[in-house]
Amino acid sequence: MGIVGDSLDQAAQAVATRPIPRSAGAQMRYLVKQHKGSTKAVAGLLGVSQRTVERYVKDQIKQPKPALADKMETEVRRRWQPLVRKRARDRAAQQTGLVIETRARFGFTAAPGTTDDGRMRRITQHLPPEFTGRLLAAQDAGATETELQALAAEGLQEVYFKDGGQRAQGLLVEFTDIDYIDIAY
Repeated sequence: MGIVGDSLDQAAQAVATRPIPRSAGAQMRYLVKQHKGSTKAVAGLLGVSQRTVERYVKDQIKQPKPALADKMETEVRRRWQPLVRKRARDRAAQQTGLVIETRARFGFTAAPGTTDDGRMRRITQHLPPEFTGRLLAAQDAGATETELQALAAEGLQEVYFKDGGQRAQGLLVEFTDIDYIDIAY
């Protein structure tokens, strides 16, 4: 996925109430359980043999190679506490909103006689639930990175630049050259 989608995923993972399993065997057992006991499916997911998965499950192998350890941890984090993540996403979409911290280039389309040159800005802004809900729904529907960036730009445009409709009525914001973006529920 892209930078906005990855940041949304990291925000969802950050709300976990318990840490993920630490040992390689515990992580492998969790993945096998998530795949309804299919060691073959986990082997395909991780790119190892089915016998290797079985050895990790039985704690016959304890230290994975760094690449496999990273892949296992990533897959466990993606699946860890799905109900907790869903509740946090629903609460953000309906009640609390989310906070976007970003450093990106913002350009503008506005009335003649105003400057529209883009410049790098660092912005930390709370997005209300109506924008949060649209952003999360688009991610769930499989929106592209460009669409997610456009929705984030629209939210920042309305809340930060237009101050909720108080100023800059004809302003359109372009959100490009993202240096980083950090999203939190």
